[in-house]
Amino acid sequence: MNILVIGGTRFFGIPMVHRLIERGDDVTIATRGLAADDFGDRVKRIRLDISDEQSARGALNGRQYDVVIDKMGYCSNEIKWILESLRCDRFIHMSTAGVYQMDHFGITEDEFDGRQGELVWCDRRELPYDDVKRNAERVLCQLYPDLNWVSVRSPFVLGKNDYTRRLLFYVERTLTGRPIAVDNLDNRFSVCACNELSDFLVFLTDSTVRGPVNACAEGVISLREILNYIEDRTGRCPRLSLEGDVAPYNGTRDNSLNTNRAKIAGFAFDDVHTWIYRLLDYYIDEVSRKL
Repeated sequence: MNILVIGGTRFFGIPMVHRLIERGDDVTIATRGLAADDFGDRVKRIRLDISDEQSARGALNGRQYDVVIDKMGYCSNEIKWILESLRCDRFIHMSTAGVYQMDHFGITEDEFDGRQGELVWCDRRELPYDDVKRNAERVLCQLYPDLNWVSVRSPFVLGKNDYTRRLLFYVERTLTGRPIAVDNLDNRFSVCACNELSDFLVFLTDSTVRGPVNACAEGVISLREILNYIEDRTGRCPRLSLEGDVAPYNGTRDNSLNTNRAKIAGFAFDDVHTWIYRLLDYYIDEVSRKL
């Protein structure tokens, strides 16, 4: 297939592009050209800034692809610029679980319906993050109902090359003895593995699933479980203090996503407990080498 990846040189985009290349697809990546990658001449390249209308439209105008995987289209304006500029048989948009209220277990895709509510045209910083992403989906639902599109809603994505360093934060603070301010120690929440999300996006390129679809690990995890594992593995007790460094996942309530739509389509996610401790081991070893 002839596939355009908007983004693809950071985090879960990297293994995703490698999988497409290995599968034999004709891959083009569209980026600002600022991040180094190891794809070499196995991909074609377009340089653009997707947050700039002139750059986006100029780079994409008149192009045609079997599939577009949009990892970077952040807001309603950017989705409009992309879809008004190019043609594709299938459009895969990387959305977020933030479109939901995220306040209970078993959240299903119909709990946010992009066909409802006013479509607000906005740039990235004009509205709160969750509202920006809701309006990005509203473009697809309200203006492109006949387009073969899918919107992937994922919670926190975790992996070795996570540039947000959110999970690594807990390992670093525990091993260095710096106090941590945590406000939700026992709340349980969904996460997603980097490699599984990469696999799922590749899976969707020739899947028949349309519309919104949840993507996350089975099961839930709490910060207490994470910190207890770090303590058991290292012998270092985390210092919890209201005066400590504010923890990345503060404010996260009990929640989980229902992934039955993905299962019915033929993709099953692993349970979080089958891989998250290996990831913590990786971080523990990485931090320990530096101390």
